[in-house]
Amino acid sequence: MSLEQHLIEYCSPTLASLKTASLFNHSYISDEELDKQLKLWNGRLRRKGIYLVDLCRRGNRALIYVYRRSHLAADLRQPGVEAFLKAYGYEDVDVDRAVANIRRRVAMEIHFPHEIGVFLGYPLGDVVGFIENEGKNCICKGYWKVYCDECEAIKVFSKYKKCKKAYARLWEQGRSVWQLTVAV
Repeated sequence: MSLEQHLIEYCSPTLASLKTASLFNHSYISDEELDKQLKLWNGRLRRKGIYLVDLCRRGNRALIYVYRRSHLAADLRQPGVEAFLKAYGYEDVDVDRAVANIRRRVAMEIHFPHEIGVFLGYPLGDVVGFIENEGKNCICKGYWKVYCDECEAIKVFSKYKKCKKAYARLWEQGRSVWQLTVAV
């Protein structure tokens, strides 16, 4: 699957400015080819507030993090987030430093750093609930496992699902990722 297809399949709510960020695995031929693709897409989407970063590369697979800088900055300023991240070694919640830190942690960790939920725009209570419950005992699940506000999460999941369907249909009809990306 091409990087463009992955953007439509996995990042539609982020492109639509409904979600802070998205994450997907992407197969690539060479490091040079992936670097070229990331540079190309960053050049195209940065003007609309979207950034792509490879969090890690293993074999010929990369974990790609696609985020809205303005949304992430707001999420990192939410009550309790800075203290939560400091417990995981984050010295600062500046967007660039925080992204560099999660990138470092993903690359070096044997176990996936679950604080990444904060970077994906999940509610802090659900991120903490997931960690404390080791991924068990959630009250519902969809785009993430929910431990706090089930009603709100179900509404958000529904918005994301509708967005994903609409973006897939529009992309199949010839709209480009650029045209489908909301500028913020």
